[in-house]
Amino acid sequence: MSTEETTTTTEETTTTPPEATPEVPKKKEAVAEEESTATFEPIVKLEEVEVKSGEEEEEVIISLRSKLFIFGETLLDKGTGTKTWRERGIGEAKILRHREHGRLRILMRQEKTMKVITNHALDPRIILNPNAGSDRSWVWSAFDFAEGELKETVFALRFADSEIADEFKTKFEESQKEMEKLLAGEDKE
Repeated sequence: MSTEETTTTTEETTTTPPEATPEVPKKKEAVAEEESTATFEPIVKLEEVEVKSGEEEEEVIISLRSKLFIFGETLLDKGTGTKTWRERGIGEAKILRHREHGRLRILMRQEKTMKVITNHALDPRIILNPNAGSDRSWVWSAFDFAEGELKETVFALRFADSEIADEFKTKFEESQKEMEKLLAGEDKE
């Protein structure tokens, strides 16, 4: 054992400080990374297509961000007569005027998917009612064409605050008066 102790002591005494040891060059990696030069051609070449939203011939009267709800039966409640408020989506609620014939409509699309969630004419007979318990939402009933077929639907539109909701109501009622004159055959002023 004494020989082992002496070898360890000699090893300890012969160590030199790290500054004095010369740096040994590092070995280069055995396999060098190569850049890929492969090119991938698409199987099908698609041409750019112009997408029409249907809003090209219309001007925006007002556009406000809001959340739309509909009152109706869910798939689980179908046939039971139980109706509840369901969220239809969040997006920009727009009142649009057609440039050619002047008719007005309400259009709203979901924010990310751009799916139409309400699309109906702004009929002068529609009555905006305040939603129970909220000063920042309005409720009305109209014949909606968002899903491709005409269907009577009860809507609720909720805004960020009551000022925005009042602004919507003002523009809505102004547009209804304009639409009433248009349907009566009167010219624009």
